[in-house]
Amino acid sequence: MNPFYQVMGPKPNMMQQFQSFMQQMRGKDPHAMIQELVSSGRVSQQQLDQAQMQAQQIANTFQSMPGFPGK
Repeated sequence: MNPFYQVMGPKPNMMQQFQSFMQQMRGKDPHAMIQELVSSGRVSQQQLDQAQMQAQQIANTFQSMPGFPGK
């Protein structure tokens, strides 16, 4: 069993929320949605840059794990 899954354990409500999120996002362009948030001022360019940097750091962490797909 996946060690991450063992630690997190099954979270049925979280899975339902994720499925709902996926249904809401189906057919939408995430890049256009982000650009709209920045254009409207709801998210600053600095906030977007910081979030992208954190996402890249997380991706790098996962990619350095043994057995992670895409290595």
